Amino acid sequence: MSTTNAPEERRTVVVTGASGGIGRATAVELARRGATVALLARGRAGLEGAARDVEAAGGRPIVIEVDVADADAVEAAADRVEAEAGPIDAWVNVAFTSVFAPAHDIAPEEYRRVTEVSYLGYVYGTLAALKRMRPRDRGVVVQVGSALAYRGIPLQSAYCGAKHAIQGFTESVRCELMHEKSGVRITMVQMPAVNTPQFSWVLSRLPKQAQPVPPIYQPEVAARAVAWALDHPQRREWWVGASTAGTIGLNAVVPGILDRYLARTGFGSQQTSDPRPPDQPANLWEPADGEGGRDFGAHGIFDAQAHGSSLQLWATRHRRAVGLTAAGAIAALAGALATRTAGRS
Repeated sequence: MSTTNAPEERRTVVVTGASGGIGRATAVELARRGATVALLARGRAGLEGAARDVEAAGGRPIVIEVDVADADAVEAAADRVEAEAGPIDAWVNVAFTSVFAPAHDIAPEEYRRVTEVSYLGYVYGTLAALKRMRPRDRGVVVQVGSALAYRGIPLQSAYCGAKHAIQGFTESVRCELMHEKSGVRITMVQMPAVNTPQFSWVLSRLPKQAQPVPPIYQPEVAARAVAWALDHPQRREWWVGASTAGTIGLNAVVPGILDRYLARTGFGSQQTSDPRPPDQPANLWEPADGEGGRDFGAHGIFDAQAHGSSLQLWATRHRRAVGLTAAGAIAALAGALATRTAGRS
C-alpha cells in the first residue's frame, strides 16, 4: 500500500481526540470509507458515542481510553491497535485542551498541562507512528493544526503556543524523513474557527460564553480536509477556509497591524453576549465526558452560525482546474482587448 492510498482503500487509522469535535467527525469520515478507526481519547461517554457513529458509518472502531500526555500509554495504545487490526496506515493527531483567559490569569501548572496534551500529545503520537511506519517505509501522519499555528491571538496564549510548537516540530520531522528518503509522509492541516464542543468544555475564565471567531465552519468541513490530506500527503500543508489563508497571509506581511487589530477586537470577538454558564465543565485535568458523563458529539453550540462547506478548500483541492480556468479567462480577456485595440487602429 503506497503513501497515497486511494480513498476507497481500507485502512487502519488512529485518531486522537476522537471523542468529540474534529476528531469525532474525522473518525466518521474515515469510517465511511470502511476504515478501521482506533479512537483515542479520555472521555468514556464520548468514546462510546464515537464508536457507535463509526459502526453506523460502516467502519470498525477500536476504543482506547488514553491520555495522550502519557507517552507510555500512547505507545501501548499503538501496540494494541497493531495487535488487533494490523499495521497502522495513518495517524491523525487532534487531541488538545486549553484555557480561555489572559496570560496573567493562567497558572504555570495549567500552561504545563496544556503543553503536555496539546503539544507533547502530538509528539508522542507522531513518535509512536514513526516507530512503526519507518521500518515499513510507508504511512501518513496528519497533524490537525490551526491558523493560530502562525498567528497568536489574545485569550488563547496556551493554545497558540502549542500550535506554534507543533508547526516547528512537524517541519523538523518532515526534513528528517526527506533526508532519509523515507516513504513515510507527514503533513499538517491548518484549520479555521470550527463549531466544536471545546467552547463548552475548555476551562474558561472569561466573563462571557467563549465562541469561535467568525466565520465558523462545521467539523465535517475539517474532517473532509483531513481525509483529503491523508490521500495527498505529498503536500506539506493544507489551509482550510478563506479566513485561515487570509490570517496566515496577512501575518506574514503586516504582523504589526494584526497586533493592533487583535488588541482592539480579539477580546469581544471571542465571546458572545451571554454570561459564561456557572456550571460549565472544564476538561483540563479530567474529561468532561467521563464515565457516566455527557457525550458532547462532534458539534458545538454554534450550528446556526456555522458553514457546512468551504469554497477556499474546494478551490485548493481543485487548484489545477481553477488555474486552467483562470488562465483561459485571462487569455480570452487579453484576446478580446487585443481585438478591440486593433479595431480602433
